[in-house]
Amino acid sequence: MKTLNRLNYCLRLLFISIAFFCFKTSRASNFNAPKDTVNQTNKFKLKTVIVDAGHGGFRTGASGKYSVEKNVTLQIAFKLQKAIEKELSDVKVVMTRTTDDDILWQKRSDIANDAKGDIFISIHCNSLPDRIVRSASGKKTRVANRSGKGVLLLVYGFHRTKEEEKAIKDTRLSDEEEMDAVIDPNDPAAMILMNEYKRKYRKQSVRFASILNQEFIENDGRRSEGIREQGVLVLCHSAMPAVLVETGYINNPDEEDYLNSEEGQNQIVATIVRALKTLKTEVEA
Repeated sequence: MKTLNRLNYCLRLLFISIAFFCFKTSRASNFNAPKDTVNQTNKFKLKTVIVDAGHGGFRTGASGKYSVEKNVTLQIAFKLQKAIEKELSDVKVVMTRTTDDDILWQKRSDIANDAKGDIFISIHCNSLPDRIVRSASGKKTRVANRSGKGVLLLVYGFHRTKEEEKAIKDTRLSDEEEMDAVIDPNDPAAMILMNEYKRKYRKQSVRFASILNQEFIENDGRRSEGIREQGVLVLCHSAMPAVLVETGYINNPDEEDYLNSEEGQNQIVATIVRALKTLKTEVEA
């Protein structure tokens, strides 16, 4: 039985290797093909962008002196939708939320997965918790911490890999004719395909976050806290590259004014659109 299992494993790897070789060969042969033929080849295109306005309804999110996160994120999301449709006319925009109603985290991922999105962008506002200050007499006092400033980009953490695998299996691998309904962890061919999806989505998530971070710093002069991993459900349950954008600290008075201004919101939107254009050029090359 061990010999048969090894033989079966080798045959599967051989099949996958041959498939990749044939794919690369067919791609290489297109360099000598007529221009019209090359344009008609089936290659990846960034066709659908999911725009997620964080929070909603009773989940108002972070708050400032006069505004709350759910309203600011929806305003930015609407502006982003219009900007993408105008400047990237071949890209479809799917919104997870268009009203004040709260949409559960899993429902947001379901909307994104049903639309077969190519990238998921979640818009949020940041905030710092109050500080606890101890007086000379030992009395503790809660003081608002309004020192936060700048943007922060989040990608999903590796500790939620299993959840990502389920989202990929349900959304992407269900379309693969050669795959079974259930991904067998003992099936080398199935796991190679699964790992390739995970690798690609992870790479593109980090790359898009990096492009955004660079745009915010170099073109907008914004302070940035960089890119972090975090176990955000809406990111790891979306079977596609995904980035959560903390656009600024709403409990900082200066940041709150920026986030609520037309100038600030338009600048944030323009930055995201520029980053999308860069990513689109890269992945479609």
